[in-house]
Amino acid sequence: MTGNTEELYRPTFRELVRTGARIGCLSFGGPAGQIALMHRELVDERRWVSEDQFLHALNFCHLLPGPEAQQLATWIGWKLHGNRGGLAMGLLFVAPGALVILALSMVYVAAAGLGWFAALFLGIKAAVLAIVVQALLRIAGRALGTPLKKAIALGAFASLALLAVPFPLVVLGAGAIGIIVAAQRPDLLGIKPAAPVAMSKARPWGASLRAIVVGGVVWVLPLAVVLATLGPDHVLWKIGVFFSKLAVVTFGGAYAVLAYMAQQAVDGFGWLNPGEMANGLGLAETTPGPLIMVTQFVGYLAAFRAPEPFGPWVAGLLGAALTTWVTFVPCFMWIFAFAPWLNRLENAPRLKGGLAAITAAVVGVIANLTLWFALHVLFTQVAMTNVGPLAVDLPDPASLDWRVLLIALVSAVMIFRLRLGIITTLGVCAVAGLGLGLVAQVQV
Repeated sequence: MTGNTEELYRPTFRELVRTGARIGCLSFGGPAGQIALMHRELVDERRWVSEDQFLHALNFCHLLPGPEAQQLATWIGWKLHGNRGGLAMGLLFVAPGALVILALSMVYVAAAGLGWFAALFLGIKAAVLAIVVQALLRIAGRALGTPLKKAIALGAFASLALLAVPFPLVVLGAGAIGIIVAAQRPDLLGIKPAAPVAMSKARPWGASLRAIVVGGVVWVLPLAVVLATLGPDHVLWKIGVFFSKLAVVTFGGAYAVLAYMAQQAVDGFGWLNPGEMANGLGLAETTPGPLIMVTQFVGYLAAFRAPEPFGPWVAGLLGAALTTWVTFVPCFMWIFAFAPWLNRLENAPRLKGGLAAITAAVVGVIANLTLWFALHVLFTQVAMTNVGPLAVDLPDPASLDWRVLLIALVSAVMIFRLRLGIITTLGVCAVAGLGLGLVAQVQV
């Protein structure tokens, strides 16, 4: 397959919808697997977009906050059938995973008090620890190609783990450093001079402004309804505002914001405990669609546990729906607003520098996530302790759960030595947790 657009086939809208539904149902394996699936289906087999177009759009999606695979699907739909094509492909990419996570969330709260259920998730939590370590190593190997990038990653980790600097500030600070460095020494960030991309003389300000205005209104409309009817103290308002903020700073994929989300949801709002956060990530790993769908699990539990004036099940549904809405509506808005500027964005070296620095900082963010998960999954008692000017989480060694440690080591062997898939690893570890959990009382 070459980049010659004359060989491309333009599908009907019905063909687009049918293929988008297929991709949405099969999009397991995280961003790498999802992007590979779309490439095989849409570039290699169907020839709807060329290799050059696909890679060009993927680079563009990396510049935007939000899940890049879902935004790439949205861009392809927009490229082929305008806004309705983008809506169709983007929604179909998200809908299957959203429905599965919703069903699993409902089962989770219904069976949470059962001993066998807690034992099952003992193994899932342990497996998630190895999965996060795998993500850290994979992203670090790809992102830290220069000494400056390594320094940015280390600085991001220290800022979060030792100094408690807010996550958005870390991301914005890294982006600012990247923009400044790219203007003077882009080589320090591994940015090489690229051949200029042909740019259209058209400047589609009108289309972009309409997309931002319409998208912004659609984004905040449910929040306005919640504020007017339930007030600023209701859990649904807090859910909507928190995940709206998260949608703006979700650079670098879901793992980049999981630590921030987990710490805020657990320590800040008290919506769930650390073990439940790991359980939610394990559920999201087993479903199609973006991993960021774990936010829906958090929103469901938060609303379910503070349901007034609704019943718990209705409140949970509303919390899940609102979380999904404010997480993904911005993704469509970014694509519809900035896709017409695709070529110009590709020729913006400072923007690339900012993204490269943010990607490096994400490695430090994920390292902090790994540490946070390890402490709260392996130990039942973890407390914030001041060590001089630093504030660090320190575990009680006596609270180590040997069963979780054993299953985590087994899952590490399965992933790193045997190179088994995530779903297989989660399944085996869940069964192991069930077996060990039945031996002794499980504490979650």
